[in-house]
Amino acid sequence: MKWVLSLFLLTNILMADYIAQPIDQKLLDSKIKIIDIRTPGEWVHTGIVKGSIPIMFFDERGNYDLDAFLGELNKHIKPGERFALICDTGSRTKVVGVPLGQEMGYNIIDLKGGIQYAISKKIPIEVYKSSN
Repeated sequence: MKWVLSLFLLTNILMADYIAQPIDQKLLDSKIKIIDIRTPGEWVHTGIVKGSIPIMFFDERGNYDLDAFLGELNKHIKPGERFALICDTGSRTKVVGVPLGQEMGYNIIDLKGGIQYAISKKIPIEVYKSSN
């Protein structure tokens, strides 16, 4: 039984991936899930990429709760499913995405340039509506 678990973990790690690329229409057309890791204040200020899923990683003070983030993320992402991360300019997604992809087995596309790049390229943005 132990070897089955080891094989499963090894397979997940080998299948995991991290790539960085700017957001574009082709990516949007692929219907990939986009996880917006910014703060609620940022979501309100700029809006979010249409259809993206807001899950804050770092709060306004730079604190984070990895377990809470992963718990929420895993409600939206199936094991092995590729998804994209977006923040304001791309710096936070790199900090979060590299370990998620290279150490934790997730399949990450880090959206370089973040929401600022998306806005400049006229990617569809929608008003953030709080679920509370």
